[in-house]
Amino acid sequence: MTASFARRSKDSGFTLVELLVTMVIIAVLAAIMIPIFLNQREKASDTAARSDVVNLGQMILSAQKEGDPVLDVQRVGDTYEIDGEFAMPASDGVVLVTFAPVDETAWCLQMSHPQGDTTVSPGVRYDATEGFAEGIACP
Repeated sequence: MTASFARRSKDSGFTLVELLVTMVIIAVLAAIMIPIFLNQREKASDTAARSDVVNLGQMILSAQKEGDPVLDVQRVGDTYEIDGEFAMPASDGVVLVTFAPVDETAWCLQMSHPQGDTTVSPGVRYDATEGFAEGIACP
């Protein structure tokens, strides 16, 4: 009878020390991983703004090379429009700050993302002469 009692107490479960060690390990891993995951969201927001400004800027350049002067660029709902016509879908959260046409060949397009790291303010820009630039506002 003492042998069966000894076996039951040995197989009764985890000790308090084992549970505490496990909880500390999980807490340390969470403390390491949470900032990394939050940083990835900011990077994704930056990438969305960069992608939108470059793609839309290249569409404007392409339209100009075909001889069409681009006079207006707007974000309407979830899309971008060039001179009132659908150009491309817009990424979530990306803000079209300005499109500044100087003349038929000179213009500047600026976008930002409020949840981004580097694209918050002034954001990213694409212009007819210099192409893509980051952290520089349109004149």
